Amino acid sequence: MEFLSEALHQSIFITGLVVMMMMMIESLNIESKGWFFSNLGKGRVGGVIVGAALGVIPGCMGGFATVSLYTHRMLSFGALVAMMIASCGDEAFVMMAMIPGDALWIFCLLFGIAVVTGLLTDVFVKKDEKMHCTENYEVHEEDRVEIHRDKWRLSWKRAVLAAATVGFIALLVLDNDEPDERWMHIAFAVLCTVVLGVILFGSNHFIEEHLWHHVIVKHLPGIFCWTFGVLAVLGLLMQYFDIQSWISGNTVLMILLATVIGIIPESGPHLVFVTLYASGIVPLPVLLASCISQDGHASLPLIAESKRSFLKAKLINCAAALVVGFAAMLFV
Repeated sequence: MEFLSEALHQSIFITGLVVMMMMMIESLNIESKGWFFSNLGKGRVGGVIVGAALGVIPGCMGGFATVSLYTHRMLSFGALVAMMIASCGDEAFVMMAMIPGDALWIFCLLFGIAVVTGLLTDVFVKKDEKMHCTENYEVHEEDRVEIHRDKWRLSWKRAVLAAATVGFIALLVLDNDEPDERWMHIAFAVLCTVVLGVILFGSNHFIEEHLWHHVIVKHLPGIFCWTFGVLAVLGLLMQYFDIQSWISGNTVLMILLATVIGIIPESGPHLVFVTLYASGIVPLPVLLASCISQDGHASLPLIAESKRSFLKAKLINCAAALVVGFAAMLFV
C-alpha cells in the first residue's frame, strides 16, 4: 500500500498548489473588474498574438475572454485557434506544480506554435458568420461595487480557507524536499502568503462566490480525484507491469491517443499525459500533442455559441497536434 500513500501525498501537494494559483488568477480577474481579461483584445497588438497570450494564461478565464471577444467580432477565427492551441486549461496549473522547469518553456513553445498556426488559419480559412453572445468571464455585479459597501464578516468558509492556507504554507516550508526543489517551495509559500491576505481581507461576495463556490466546490474535487486516480492507477500498474517500456515503444500510438482525447472539451483527461510525462513514461512529443489538441473547458462556451466554429477549430488543432507531435519525434 506504499504507492497509495505516496499517491495521496503527491495529490494533496499538487491540488494545493493548483488551488492556490487558481485563487490568485481569480483575484486578479475580480480586482481588475474583468478589465485584465476583457481589454487585452482591444489594443493595437495583433489579434492572433492576443489570442495566444490569453490562451497561455493558466486556467479557463483567458480562454473564456477570447471566446467572448471572438463572438463579438473583436478577434479573428485565427486568434480563436491560437488561444485553443496555447491553452492547457486547468492542467497548466498542474504542469507548473509537477514539472515547473519544463512547464515554462513548453508554454513558450505552445505560444509560438499558436501564433504561427493562427496566422496561417486567418490566411486560408474564410471568416465565420457574425454571431452574438454575452461575456463569459465571471465578473458579477457585486464585484463592480465598492468594497466598503460589502460589510466584512468572518464566516466559517473564510475561516476554513484561511486555516487550510496556513496549513499548506507549513507543509511547503517543512516538507523534506530535494535541494533543487527548495526554491520552488519557497516561491509557492510566498504565493500562498499573498493568497492568505486575499482570503483574510477579501469581500464577502468574493470569498463566497469566487473562492468557495467557483474554485473550491467546482474545481478542487475534480482536480484531486483525477490526480489521485491517475497516480494510484499508475502506481498499481507499475507494481505488476512494465508499462514504461510498452508506452515508450509505442510513441506513435500515444500521440494519436493524446490528440483524440484532447478533443474532449473538459479538464481532467489531459492530466493522464501530464502525469505520464512527469513520471518519465512518455516522451515530450506525446505531451505536446496533448497540450495542442486540448484546451481544458475554455471552449465550452464556444459550443453553445457556434458548434461549427468549435468543430473547425478542433479540426485545425488536431492537425497541428499531429504535425508537431510527429515532427518532435525527429528531435527528441
